[in-house]
Amino acid sequence: MAVKIHIDGREHEVQEGQTILEACRELGVNVPTLCYHAALSTVGTCRVCVVEVEGARNLQPACVTQVTDGMQIKTKSTRVNNAIRFNLGLLLSNHPNDCMTCDVNGNCEFQDLIYQYDVKDMFPKSLRDVPYDTSSPSLFRDMTKCITCGRCVRACTELQGLSILSEVERGYHVLPLPSLGAPIGATDCINCGQCATVCPVGAITERMDFRKVLHELDIREKVLVVQTAPSVRVALGEEFGEEPGTITTGKMVAALRRLGFDYVFDVNFSADLTIMEEGSELLERLKKGGKFPMFTSCCPGWINLVEKYYPEFTENLSSAKSPQEMLGPLVKTYFAKKIGKRPEDIFLVSIMPCTAKKDEAERPQQRVDGIQTIDAVLTTRELGKIIKMHKIPYESLEEEDYDEPLGISTGAAAIFGTTGGVMEAALRTAYELHTGEPLPKLDFDDVRGFEGIKETVVDIKGTKLRVAVAHGGANLVKLMEKIKSGEAEYDFVEMMACPGGCIGGGGQPKSNRIGYLQDRMKSIYEIDTDKKLRKSHENPAIIKIYEDYLGKPLSHLSHELLHTTYTNRKASVIEREKELEKVK
Repeated sequence: MAVKIHIDGREHEVQEGQTILEACRELGVNVPTLCYHAALSTVGTCRVCVVEVEGARNLQPACVTQVTDGMQIKTKSTRVNNAIRFNLGLLLSNHPNDCMTCDVNGNCEFQDLIYQYDVKDMFPKSLRDVPYDTSSPSLFRDMTKCITCGRCVRACTELQGLSILSEVERGYHVLPLPSLGAPIGATDCINCGQCATVCPVGAITERMDFRKVLHELDIREKVLVVQTAPSVRVALGEEFGEEPGTITTGKMVAALRRLGFDYVFDVNFSADLTIMEEGSELLERLKKGGKFPMFTSCCPGWINLVEKYYPEFTENLSSAKSPQEMLGPLVKTYFAKKIGKRPEDIFLVSIMPCTAKKDEAERPQQRVDGIQTIDAVLTTRELGKIIKMHKIPYESLEEEDYDEPLGISTGAAAIFGTTGGVMEAALRTAYELHTGEPLPKLDFDDVRGFEGIKETVVDIKGTKLRVAVAHGGANLVKLMEKIKSGEAEYDFVEMMACPGGCIGGGGQPKSNRIGYLQDRMKSIYEIDTDKKLRKSHENPAIIKIYEDYLGKPLSHLSHELLHTTYTNRKASVIEREKELEKVK
């Protein structure tokens, strides 16, 4: 039902039940926010979104106040602006003025509002004395910059179902901290980075590795190779003002060459390779027996979740490495031989949507002959940052192609970037490898979409395959509990730790608008449908690398380079703190 309201003197018709903030955003009326995030519950604590409502004695928080018929609202009155400026000033009194050296400078919601409302230091500074938390291989925490908006706490609890963080102390001293005041690396944190994605300031960021990469690009002592993940190409444009979902693959490749990389390869190639190995493993388990359900293994946040929360299911995980970790050893062995270089002469960088990929790259299981195959992992945000630093005109770049042979891929690889994509890609290949016949229908609609948990039965010519797909930590935990209790039984399950899968990864461009993940997902499927080849086993480069080097899926060399193992990492906070001390 529609109601009529007046905003700043203009009449509008909006939906009953909406909040003032929702109505304003729908109408294009700017109302500032800090504690509000479209993906999280609304708490109305920061009081930066206050508006004047006729008849109300006090200013009302727009994020929690519902519209009513005939409501008269002022969003820019002197009273409103003074209140917003006052509230921002209070927050600024606890916030350091070190924007010039902050890693989120230029991409900070608080900085934007301080500038927009011309807020100066109007109260005495009282900065928190909190040490940096550098214990995580993926995340960096600087609580001196925290504005106590609570977004990170809600993201960890509502989106991920883990509740690693909680608001400790009261009043001025409130901070989002792990239990017992432990460093984040000593907790059950899965390094998904959703806390960093929703943080409006620089209090929680990915561990920044771009300076390490820039150093290698400057000294040029090694062959510089970069690989880009499927979902980066539908999100990177947002760092340059493009709409969510804008496909900028060719511009991204061109920008990477201008940064100085010698070779630009595509993780989509190794996504096709992952399907060959993982799909073959699934068929082998179905024929010879094995642990069921078999879980996908390309999401490092999900791997961390299993090892820390459900270690009894590690044998259910596919032993196939993630696409990032498959391309790594191939670059340092197969490709190194092709160009006549030693593995240590190559510096390989991954561009990932995911903060947990930084953690994954450092896993001891990922080393080949003692060599770390991925030398650095940058998030999509970090890549956007260094492109801007080098003044590369991203928007006007001519599109360029990936280098061959590790840059050729199919549509099946592209859909790895979204929830349900790994499952669908695997089913396309598993069906045809099992039956020897073409699929009657290429798209598996039942595993697509944003429903948190999806399940269906796939008929592979008489073989009934019970499959499920889940995304977002809270849904992963929910599904695992059902599987653990015996309430649900499946043969094959895809798990992605972030909402929407990799398109919503913890290293992707930040957004506080509704529908941005859906826009990215739509573009992922467009890339798939636009490809001439849409099944991994039809990729000519994949066929050739098996002929020339690997032999066949699940061969001895494939197991050596492309498969991995898992460990039981279930432990108490105290035990983990002791382990951290050993590392230090």
